[in-house]
Amino acid sequence: MERIVTHKILILGGDGIGPEVIREAEAVLAALVADFGLKAECEHALVGGAALDAGDGPLPESTLLLARQCSAVLFGAIGGPKWDGVDRARRPESGLLGLRSKLELFANLRPVRVFDDLAAASTLKAEVVAGLDLLIVRELTGGLYFGEPRGIGKADGGAGRRGINTMVYNEAEIERIARVAFAAARLRRRRLCSVDKANVLEVSELWRDVVNRVAREFADVAVEHMLVDNAAMQLVRAPGRFDVLLTENMFGDILSDLASMLSGSIGMLPSASLDGSGRGLYEPIHGSAPDIAGRGVANPLAAILSLAMLLRHSLDEARHAGRVEDAVRTVLARGLRTADIHVAGTRKVSTSEMGQAVVAALRDAA
Repeated sequence: MERIVTHKILILGGDGIGPEVIREAEAVLAALVADFGLKAECEHALVGGAALDAGDGPLPESTLLLARQCSAVLFGAIGGPKWDGVDRARRPESGLLGLRSKLELFANLRPVRVFDDLAAASTLKAEVVAGLDLLIVRELTGGLYFGEPRGIGKADGGAGRRGINTMVYNEAEIERIARVAFAAARLRRRRLCSVDKANVLEVSELWRDVVNRVAREFADVAVEHMLVDNAAMQLVRAPGRFDVLLTENMFGDILSDLASMLSGSIGMLPSASLDGSGRGLYEPIHGSAPDIAGRGVANPLAAILSLAMLLRHSLDEARHAGRVEDAVRTVLARGLRTADIHVAGTRKVSTSEMGQAVVAALRDAA
């Protein structure tokens, strides 16, 4: 008899627009369960500012325990100016950093795709971004965000205060993220660009050495190295030249936000953060956007596409992932747009209307 597996998914709406966009992704998930036979059940918990407001820390132990017990985490957004006065160690953002660190989610995948119907929404010429499909693979648990020593202290010689952050990587950390990137390139167009600052930073010299060593195991993948400032320029000038970009933590954070505008809006881009076994946390790359929270204008498509990544990478449900992605394409082809991607000749819809349209398109295709 075939064993039926029920996937467990932890839902963390978080702060700002997070709960709004995740609500629509959860509605898509519910449609897959009700109408397409997906075996999944959800748990819900608090993280970030919402957890602080409830009287807990930014990452309650109960939330971390659920995250460890579930197959994957679907996450909204975190933080906002409401909590700017909180001690840095207890700020909402430390909840997300804690999840990444404690779950050992070292590999961040950020696909940048331009849907055919959104090429005109990009700030670049449509012919520059048309058909764009690249993948940024960002190391997520090392570098400046986690290196020690760090902090703000008194400078020597009466020069006032000074801030210290330390960029640290060891060979094992670089090797494991490089393997993820090369493996991804092998399944795509077999081109990898490793981004560093080897002309200035010793840690980048090590990064480049290790990437070259791993490259010998992937002789079918063409590899090049590019300084981060040049990579930023090339992403704007000729983004189609890239297939997979491999970066350390901070460079990847910056370049992926830059690349998000190639798609027309940061509200279109999903991401996956994976451990070594495929367990992951999935989130739209946009922030909590507190200025529009509660107004029903946020774009839920990045959250819905993050669900598709969750289905594909952590649940091994590629067929359901494809259904979700096809439904998003259908909705865009019908001319529905939230405010961030709205252009003349299209129909502006709310957050919930966009989510409902994706569910309807999903069911229409059944």
